[in-house]
Order: sequence, then structure tokens, then C-alpha cells
Amino acid sequence: MSAALIAVAIFLFLIVLFLFSAIKVAREYERGIIFRLGRLLANPKGPGLFILIPIVDRMVKVDLRTITLTIPPQEVITKDNVPVRVNAVAYFRIVDPKSAIVQIENYMVATSQIAQTTLRSVLGQHVLDELLSEREKINSILQGIIDEATAPWGIKVSIVEVKDVEIPSSMQRAMARQAEAERERRAKIINSEGEYQAAERLKDAALVIGGHPVALQLRYLQTLLELGASQSTTIVFPAPIDLIAPFIEKANGGS
Repeated sequence: MSAALIAVAIFLFLIVLFLFSAIKVAREYERGIIFRLGRLLANPKGPGLFILIPIVDRMVKVDLRTITLTIPPQEVITKDNVPVRVNAVAYFRIVDPKSAIVQIENYMVATSQIAQTTLRSVLGQHVLDELLSEREKINSILQGIIDEATAPWGIKVSIVEVKDVEIPSSMQRAMARQAEAERERRAKIINSEGEYQAAERLKDAALVIGGHPVALQLRYLQTLLELGASQSTTIVFPAPIDLIAPFIEKANGGS
């Protein structure tokens, strides 16, 4: 009797072990790639509950969520021979689980290596000013190249972003001097433009006053009115002879 009980217990244990090995569950964002006697089955399993044949089937789970890949810092020499250190990040997801398992041994390592080499290659074709000012354009180029290289592996690269560009301190000082010189140049140009426009307006005013001599006297009187608003200072104002000539002639005629 005891031997029968032991046999039944062993049988039940084998059944539980079989069910535990056969029943698998895949989450919503997971797919199971099944190899039956080494051959790949046509359709991935999941999500949900499915049954495998123990010993015969082997399953590899694949995560379909977007993966954040931090690209290690890369030492790059730009097109204008400036050494920079660049950090970047890439976002990708698996769109074909079968290709991600069958076509490449380790898709994470392979994608990281492709991203590093592409980053060095692309940034080496641009000058430092483009690297700093045209970040979106460079990101788009990187995304296109990496996505094209990883497409046979069933991987879709959606975003590649250059996070940080470290420039040597000597180059930072040179760029600061260049920016300061550029601001001074713009300030001088703006000042010259203002003087030129003021001279043009003065020329127009002179033409108007030249055609109407009385306007010059009115301008003198307006200037006296403006200066007379303050009583704190004494102002010596030169008066033109034309302004007082009528009074002198009247005085001489009376005498």
C-alpha cells in the first residue's frame, strides 16, 4: 500500500511539473518566440496564456516596450579639428520579435555598437558651429542611419538625441572672445547706422530751413524756450544778427 501511495505521489508530482513547464503566460507587452526541436514556429505566442510541450519546445521572451539606450560618451574630432566629448541617448523598440532573436545574437549590444560608431562618424563630418547650433538636423541624420542599420533585426529606432557636448576649456575661452568681438562689431554697426540716419535727417532739416529762413529764427526761439525751463544754470545763447536786425534798423531810423 505504501508503495502504491508513493507511486501515486510521484505521478501527481510529475503531472504538476509537466503543467508548470507547459503552461506559460506572456504579458501584454511580451511575446514568446518558440523553438520546437530547434525550428522556429511561424507565429510568436502571446499575450496571455499558452501551452508548450516540455522538452520539445523552448521559449524566448521578447519585450516590445520602448527601450532607452544610453550611448557611452564618445571622443570625436569635428570637421574643423576640434576635439569634443559627446553624450547621446537613443530610443528604440522591437517591431519584429522573430528577427530580433534569429537575425542577431544580442540586439542590445549590437544596437549600442551601431549607435556609437554612427555617432562618431556623423559628428566627424560637421564643424563645431553646426554641432552646437543645428542639433535637430544632426539628431535626424543619426536617427535615420541607425534605424536603417537595425531594420533587418526587427528594430525601429524612433529618437536619437545628442544630450551634451563637452568642449575643451581653451576652446571655450576662444569662443567667448569670438562672441565678444562679434557683439562689439554689431554694436559699432548699429551706432554707425544711427549716426547715418541722424545725418540724413539733419540734411533734410537743413534743406527745409535753407528754403525758409524764418524757420531758423523760430528754431532759435524754440531752443531758448527749452533751455529756459530750468533756472539753475546761466546760459549764454548766441543770437543771429538777422534776428535783431529789424530792431537795429528801427532804432537807427528813429534817431
